[in-house]
Amino acid sequence: MFDLHRTKNEKEFSVRTYAGILAAVLIILGAASAQVPTSGNIFIGYSYSGGDVFAAVGPPRSGIGAFVPGSHSAGLNGWEGSLEGKFLPWIGVVIDVSRHYGSHDFNFVCVFPPGSPQCPTSPQKVDSTRSTYLIGPRVSVPVGRFTPFAHFLFGAGHVKDSGAVSNSDTSFATALGGGIDYRLIHGIAWRLQGDEVHTRFFGGG
Repeated sequence: MFDLHRTKNEKEFSVRTYAGILAAVLIILGAASAQVPTSGNIFIGYSYSGGDVFAAVGPPRSGIGAFVPGSHSAGLNGWEGSLEGKFLPWIGVVIDVSRHYGSHDFNFVCVFPPGSPQCPTSPQKVDSTRSTYLIGPRVSVPVGRFTPFAHFLFGAGHVKDSGAVSNSDTSFATALGGGIDYRLIHGIAWRLQGDEVHTRFFGGG
């Protein structure tokens, strides 16, 4: 098992990122507090996340093999939940939380300092848990039983890997997307939603 060692600069960057996210959230909540939500909705359901998966081990240390960050496409399954408060008939603020789980194999690229052990030559299994915590505006327009919507969300993403690699990372995250609600009965609707989520875990993106 290999451990990820983060540098001082990376830690300072994370602190600045958290401060920036907190400030932005407080600005949005402060603006929203001028009005009380007149309506809203709660959603929870299945979610699939696909895209590039990143893993990193390092930095190089004397006598220990250094593993260069790698990536490949993988699919993770999980859940997503959101809470929306509407301050105008077609504008609301959304808080969105998601978590996805899955396993994937990595082929590591190795750098050999003098006296380091041999790197793995076969694919190594990594178990991942990835979470996002987002907030932002949403625009929606009801048309009969249908309510299409679009939103831009931002916040933080977190990944934790275990198995062949044991590490974790947190980064700024954004999501641009939308979907459509179909009202089944009063107070209950079916939702189809898609988002393009961007993070920079381990310096990837």
